Amino acid sequence: MTTTFDAAVVAAVTGHMNGDHPEDNLLIVRAHGAPEASGAAMIGVDGEAGTWEVVGPEGPMGEVRVPWPAGAITERAEIRREVVALYDASCAALGVEPRAH
Repeated sequence: MTTTFDAAVVAAVTGHMNGDHPEDNLLIVRAHGAPEASGAAMIGVDGEAGTWEVVGPEGPMGEVRVPWPAGAITERAEIRREVVALYDASCAALGVEPRAH
């Protein structure tokens, strides 16, 4: 069974990602199924994956759901670790130099 996080946790995570890391959102979706994306916003998080709403050059493209690199998680503290891992893997896949964490 997939762990679901409290709505306040999801709002905090998505708010942080969309407010402070929009460029990271874009890198993640480009590396995980939407290479033509021109914009992305994190819209969900659960124990299995993060979910992003994707926009392309011609408008909305739908959602991209990206599983956590280490597998299923159950604790809020694990979310940051997994998002950072996704960012690092996305940078590697796209040949982008990651910033320091």
